[in-house]
This record gives sequence, structure tokens and C-alpha cells, in this order.
Amino acid sequence: MKIKAIKVHREDFELSRPYTIAFRTVTHVSNMIVQIETDNGFVGWGCGSPEPFVTGETIDKCQNAFAENDLERWNGCDIFEDFQKIQADLKRDWISTPAARAAIDIALYDLKAKSKETPLVKLLGQKHQKLATSITIGIKPLDEILAEADEYLERGFRIIKLKLGKDFESDIEKTLKLRERVKDRMKIRVDLNQGYSPQECIDYFSRTRSAEIEFCEQPISQKAIDEMKALPAEIKKQVAADETLLTPENAKELAADPKACGIFNIKLMKCGGVTPALEIAQTAKESEIDLMWGCMDESRISISAALHTAFASERTRYIDLDGHLDLGRDLVSGGFHLENGVMSLTDQVGLGVLPL
Repeated sequence: MKIKAIKVHREDFELSRPYTIAFRTVTHVSNMIVQIETDNGFVGWGCGSPEPFVTGETIDKCQNAFAENDLERWNGCDIFEDFQKIQADLKRDWISTPAARAAIDIALYDLKAKSKETPLVKLLGQKHQKLATSITIGIKPLDEILAEADEYLERGFRIIKLKLGKDFESDIEKTLKLRERVKDRMKIRVDLNQGYSPQECIDYFSRTRSAEIEFCEQPISQKAIDEMKALPAEIKKQVAADETLLTPENAKELAADPKACGIFNIKLMKCGGVTPALEIAQTAKESEIDLMWGCMDESRISISAALHTAFASERTRYIDLDGHLDLGRDLVSGGFHLENGVMSLTDQVGLGVLPL
């Protein structure tokens, strides 16, 4: 099965509900959509959603990667026989644009699974059948947080991810009040988006103990790996590395003794797709580090790819794959089921997504 053509376009999406995180407010998002056509009529779908504040990749930089690299050089390449060659090209020439790389990589995996007439998770080796995803509440006033939590409870979600990191004392109050509101009906995870010092991180865990936080994402600066490794062991078990974890090499550094965290947050848009994500997952397995799979604001195309990869990874314990819910519309349907906050895959081949 050989590549016949690669089509790419930029898709702009308004968000259904704008949100604020520690470093900005988001009202819309752009994704790069990839379709790889083969000589026997298959089409592989891919999607890239860059995050400049995490990887330095803007949507313009992502779009330029497709324009400036010769996509036609892969015409005639066999999806299986030349897979490693294409991966080497991506790693060498697209190093600073991981979301662009991810879009190509995802489309290739979609094609590989379609050619075998199987869902991608089966091709990779399925380890999990279903998991509950968290749903995110951005930084906002307390009354809005509580109202949004009520809404998500009504919609069947049972895990909240609360974005914090701008005001320490306010964060404490919001965490405790949220627990009072949801009682034992929901798990609470928090994402501090690098907003704290190491001591504030320690103090946060101490003062919110009664809230029974499940875990905390990236409490301190992504560059402060030594400081992460120096945190108390009982806190590190509840810390998920996010912005610090961009590449398979980062994973090895974080996993080296003393470990910097107990959880890796893998995002296909940070690391460059399914291929490097599987490498990170292997490091997690070898180091007995749990896996969380996260996302940006993305089409179902790449959310589906992340879910297939997550369900094929032994150390997967958590998913935060709600990014498609933020989009006011999408280009595809299918890929997965989401019912009462629980995600499972369809039995459709490849990623399982269907164009609208």
C-alpha cells in the first residue's frame, strides 16, 4: 500500500466555552488536518493542534512545516516497508513542530490499521477496554466553578480537573469548596500549570489534604526538574509531569533515580504522535510510572488516536481526553463512545472516525 497524495488544510474552530488557564484565556483554536491517500483507495486521517506555551509551536509554525517540507517525497512510499524511513524524516526535519509531526504520524497509523481491517488498538495490542475521563474547569471565580461542577455531575462525569496556579490562597479555597460541593460524587484532579514554587506545592498538598486530591499536574516550572526530584516522596507519587515531558528523552530523565514524579502525562501533540508516545509508555512500564493521557483542544481525529494508544499501553491509569468537547463543531464523528464520562473505542477499523 503506497502513498498517492497527502492533503493538508487548516481548520479554525470556535470554542463552545472559552476558558482560562494559568498563562492565558482561550476562545478559539486552529487544527491542521491531514489526509493521506493511498494507491488502493484508503485514506488516513491525522490532526495537529499545537500549543505554543508548551512546545513553542504556533499554528503558523505548524502550518509552515507542511508548506516548507516536501510532502511529495513520500509519494510512492509503502506504508509498511517505508514506515521507519518516514519516521526518521519526521524526527530529523520536523523536530520543532511536534503537532505537525503528530498529524502525519497519526494518519500513517490510521492507514496501517485500515489496511489490516482492524481497529488501531488491536494492531498495537489492546490492554484496556474503557476508562473514565476527567472534564476540565478552567480558572474562574468560585461560584462559576461550583456551577460548572454541578453541570458536569448532571451530564454524568465523575472526575473534575480543576485548573489553578494564579493565586495560591484562592486556589486553596477553590479546592476545598469544590470538594464540599461535590462531596464523594466526583474525583478531583488539579492542574497548576507551573504556577507554584516547590514550597507552595508542598503547602498546597498539606492544606488541601481533606479534599482528597487524586493527583496534581505540573505544579512547578517545566525546567525545574531537580526541584521536582527533591520534592517529598509522598508528594511526587501524586505529581504528573506535563510541560516537563515533551520527548522520550525527557521521560528517561524524569524516570532516572530519584524519580521526579509518579505519573507521566502523555500528549500526542507534545511528543510528536503515536510513535514517540509508545516510546514514553515503554519507559513508564520499565520504571513503574503510571500514565495519564491528555490532549489540547483537538478534533475527534487525534483524540481517537490518543485513546487507541492509551488503551494499548500497560501503565495507563488515567485519561483526560475531553478536548473535543470544547470545539463548537468537528469534521468527523465516531472514533469512540463517551457515556457518563466513560470512554471506550468503537469496533471500526483504523481510528474509527468517519467524515461528516
